[in-house]
Amino acid sequence: MSLQRLLDDQQSRLAALSRLLEAEQALLVEGEVDGKALNRIADDKTGLLQALENTERLRTRVQQQLGYPPGSEGARQAAQDAGCLPAWEAMLDAGREIARLNERNGRLLTLRMTHNQQMLDYLHRLADPDVYAANGRTGLQPRRLNARA
Repeated sequence: MSLQRLLDDQQSRLAALSRLLEAEQALLVEGEVDGKALNRIADDKTGLLQALENTERLRTRVQQQLGYPPGSEGARQAAQDAGCLPAWEAMLDAGREIARLNERNGRLLTLRMTHNQQMLDYLHRLADPDVYAANGRTGLQPRRLNARA
């Protein structure tokens, strides 16, 4: 398999992964999260990541068999010598974009989980106001009747 073909395959998979991450983001910002849809996306991402890893292993093996040193400099030189340096650079750019999208979704997920935990804590305090918080006070102070009115 030619280096150009491997890079094209990687680029195609990275584009599909980018679409999945965009769909994941759309689900994470909705008011009510569709857990089943998020699970499907997670499964699809896992499959794509495995395919990307397999293709990258093959590309690395071909790079070494052709006598190029391991690592990014060897990969860059192999791409340049094969006349597909623009495809290599596009793949690297796509990989950086994927990392950015994945980081953003991770932050969204963390925010959502923090919000959910805060809501659960609040509901727990409403249900049992005598539970002590970390500062030693009860979560909700009992209401006092103002008799002066």
